Amino acid sequence: MSAEQTPQQQMAAMIERSRVAQEQIADYTQEQVDELIRAMVYAVAREDRAEEIAQFTVEETQLGNYEGKYLKIHRKTRATLMDIIHDKSVGVIEEDHERNIVKIAKPVGVIGALSPSTNPEATPVIKGISAIKGRNSIIIAPHPRAKLTNKKICDYMREALELCGAPADLVQGIEIPSIELTNELMAQCDRVLATGGGAMVTAAYSSGTPALGVGVGNACITVDDTADLEETAEKIRISKTLDLAASCSSDNSVLVFESIFDALVDKLKHEGGYVVNEEEKLKLQNTLWHDGHLNTAIVAQPAHKIAGMAGIELPEGVQFFIVPETGAGPDYPFSGEKLSVTMTLYKVKDIDEAISLTNAIQAYQGQGHSCGIYSYSDDNIMKFAHATKTSRVMVNQPQSASNSGNLWNGMRQTFSLGCGSWGGNSTNNNITWRDLINETWVSKPLAVTKTLPSDEELFGAVMTKFK
Repeated sequence: MSAEQTPQQQMAAMIERSRVAQEQIADYTQEQVDELIRAMVYAVAREDRAEEIAQFTVEETQLGNYEGKYLKIHRKTRATLMDIIHDKSVGVIEEDHERNIVKIAKPVGVIGALSPSTNPEATPVIKGISAIKGRNSIIIAPHPRAKLTNKKICDYMREALELCGAPADLVQGIEIPSIELTNELMAQCDRVLATGGGAMVTAAYSSGTPALGVGVGNACITVDDTADLEETAEKIRISKTLDLAASCSSDNSVLVFESIFDALVDKLKHEGGYVVNEEEKLKLQNTLWHDGHLNTAIVAQPAHKIAGMAGIELPEGVQFFIVPETGAGPDYPFSGEKLSVTMTLYKVKDIDEAISLTNAIQAYQGQGHSCGIYSYSDDNIMKFAHATKTSRVMVNQPQSASNSGNLWNGMRQTFSLGCGSWGGNSTNNNITWRDLINETWVSKPLAVTKTLPSDEELFGAVMTKFK
């Protein structure tokens, strides 16, 4: 790629190579497609490569920790492959016998994918295999902070494709990322799959290309009086500290029934939580936010490092901060997304107050993304689910490890979580290969033609209102 070329010309060359590669697999069989995605995952997820990539990612990005990165590249990619490997994505993929409709899968073409700095180890793989599953090609635009990680992973996947006799250019990565190149990718590709900051997702929707984006995360968790408190505290700790809270699905606020509040706080402390006092809360606030914006220096960092920046003395063994709060909105910054091992704690009277406060918190940030509830009351669970403006409600599960799919639930495995109209997105889905294909619907005549019912059947008692 010549440095003398404009970003538009550079991207046009990449797009052309991508289209040529995609056309070579447009008629692949299901078996051929599935061989490619198996190879792509094995090339990065096998033990030696997973260890190498996890360490490399931490060293390059200085975000998160080795354990979290290793889990994502070694385990999450495997789980994602397992989740889609038996799906039929070639030819006829669905038959509706009642309506006599057959659906045929067709490739979209070139997928333009954005990869964030917080999950750069598994995102290219998961998006890559979703694209190839639909017989597409993909070009990945990494965050500049993770450009070398992205190149390493793309190179391994390209090698795997060639070993299977497919063109390496089915997967390409932008090696020297820039806003201009990323904008050109979004303008020239056939579908955008955007995971990243709000500005980049907005740019994706404004690119003129059909786009699938995600909303801001700010997961709110409710704990009611039927919860198993030991289970709850352990799972909150797992979710809050996974990859040092790099995920936007990390537990940002926990709303606890007052009848169990003190008991749960004790168990959270046992799990490594530290409740800050008012003076420490102010110090922490001034460290987490600068001029109203989240301080990127605290993102996905260990608790003791953040404490040192804030001038807070922490005992040994502390893994996350617990910040007591009462309100939501701009005047209560801790009610927003923090991308750090900082958890906001609220006391609520009952499920109704929990719902009201959850909606207030997420109206400020995170509406449509996800909520969680620790409860063994189906009434509370379903009341919470019906009344919150959210795409996902995870029940008795560690939020950040669960809402994007895991072995213990039936959610689709992904790192792209649609947030619906609440989050300014076009879908509520856990986005996967089915969102990256075109579908041709074949409609045949019904065996028995439908007949219109009588007016009495169709309109019922409403007709009397017009007399």
